[in-house]
Amino acid sequence: MNIFNDLKSRIYAALEAMMADGELPSGLALDRVTVEPPRDPAHGDAATNAAMVLSKPAGQKPRDLAEKLKARLNAIEFVTETSVDGPGFLNMRLDDAVWRAQVSGILKLGTGFGDSALGEGRLVNVEYVSANPTGPLTAGHARGAVVGDALANLLKKAGYTVCKEYYINDAGNQVATLARSTYLRYLEALGEGPADIPEGFYPGEYLKDVGTALVVRDGDKWKGKDEAEWIEPIREFAVTFLMGEIRDDLKLLGIEQEVFSSERALVEAGKVDAVLRLLTEAGHVYTGVLEPPKGKTPDDWEPRPQTLFRATAFGDDVDRPLKKSDGSWTYFSNDIAYHLDKFQRGYATMIDIWGADHGGYIKRMQAAVKAVTGGKGELDVKTCQLVHMFDNGKPVRMSKRAGTFVTLRDVIEAVGRDVVRFIMLTRRNDQTLEFDFAKVTEQSRDNPVFYVQYAHARAHSVLRHAAEALPGQKLDDASLAAADISRLDDPAELALMRRLAGWPRLIESAAEAHEPHRVAFYLQELAAEFHALWNKGRDEAALRFIIAGDDAITLARMALVRAVAVTIASGLEVMGVVPAEEM
Repeated sequence: MNIFNDLKSRIYAALEAMMADGELPSGLALDRVTVEPPRDPAHGDAATNAAMVLSKPAGQKPRDLAEKLKARLNAIEFVTETSVDGPGFLNMRLDDAVWRAQVSGILKLGTGFGDSALGEGRLVNVEYVSANPTGPLTAGHARGAVVGDALANLLKKAGYTVCKEYYINDAGNQVATLARSTYLRYLEALGEGPADIPEGFYPGEYLKDVGTALVVRDGDKWKGKDEAEWIEPIREFAVTFLMGEIRDDLKLLGIEQEVFSSERALVEAGKVDAVLRLLTEAGHVYTGVLEPPKGKTPDDWEPRPQTLFRATAFGDDVDRPLKKSDGSWTYFSNDIAYHLDKFQRGYATMIDIWGADHGGYIKRMQAAVKAVTGGKGELDVKTCQLVHMFDNGKPVRMSKRAGTFVTLRDVIEAVGRDVVRFIMLTRRNDQTLEFDFAKVTEQSRDNPVFYVQYAHARAHSVLRHAAEALPGQKLDDASLAAADISRLDDPAELALMRRLAGWPRLIESAAEAHEPHRVAFYLQELAAEFHALWNKGRDEAALRFIIAGDDAITLARMALVRAVAVTIASGLEVMGVVPAEEM
């Protein structure tokens, strides 16, 4: 039900007919031909760049080719006018019946409206959150969590087979520090903890729960023992405990990932060693000395031979170390092994959602993916900028329990899951976002959550009033799909139908760009047009949704209202937000 895809197939057919008739050279590649709404609606309903992109390979001037194609396009039954503009763009106007047909189509499909076969079932791995299991999820983690989850939902709607994954960073120094910090809280639970947490340890009071739980399980078993005896079992206990809390917090946000991959398990399975062998055999590893870092050179930097990955051969700026000075693997090496593991599980397309502080890590990781997959793997990294927390314009105080940050659970308990999910998508992921507790819960058009949810609730309210005004009339989707939509001819009504018709195309373009925020933008635009039509009816009685004594026009408008509600619900489903029926 994507009118732009339908029109594109008609244009392809017209171009192929021109090749068959000798008006164009045979065998022209049409993959660069696009069909989309023009930037200025005054130019028409749809535009194609066909003449522009085919003129050079066809050996013709763009406008000359456009004039030939124009006659073919005017022969399409629902194209009422075609014009050639600028250097050779073709703008088309479509019959109003095209837009009216969208309404009944939406009611037949329900929230499946917008579903696409674009992905053709191809496998995609979306890895997100992946916070170190050393403490609770923060408000900052919420953004990556929502962006990743909504992107996975978007790709599924676009026809991809998606795996939602969390990578547990449970190897390295940070989990050793976690074990030692937990041991202090364990002793504290036994009545012997230190008065102050030493520098370099995790200070958050959340570790008191971990220490107490360890006492419940093991009693004083580890009291007085050497670190070598307790560090591994306590590390494992702490990671398991905190990952349980992280999963619980994600469930509060409506997120359940199918796969949790362990960095430690990867290392212990020898997969990092295997990656080094693979890269070495391919000639991508050598021993060399790196140049000092640009800018101010760290005091502890010294030139020394290192095991290096030839990252510059795959688009990175410099070659990258694979081993530390003590001979252990760098985090980068472990990460290469992890991405190769994803590729070996069948995910040639991988999408990672990272924090903004990892931006400098992107090129090396993409280079590594190219190297270990022989160019068959593709890694797209989306970085999420910071979330600044406010309440009535004032910075929110830190959580005492967390020690240094506002927890995700704090935010959800304050404003609710749906508000968090929606607001996190109201900016591009690469833009800083301000989250003001007062503003995101106020009932005004300035609050996008309220504005969109109110549009859905208003549609349901209108339908309830219609049921009272038309006793005995069936107002289910199947019955409304049969309404005579031709009665709807006001420009505002037709504009709303055009907006609805753009939903399937929005799904495909947002999925291709890996940009779920486009869904939030679209819903705000749709809600604005629906509210505007409702307000227009207040000023012009003939445009009210319910017209006493004219059941036919009322039913037609109920069909349009219901189509709006269905489309909003479809979009909120992608965002992971529950649509409100009453407010």
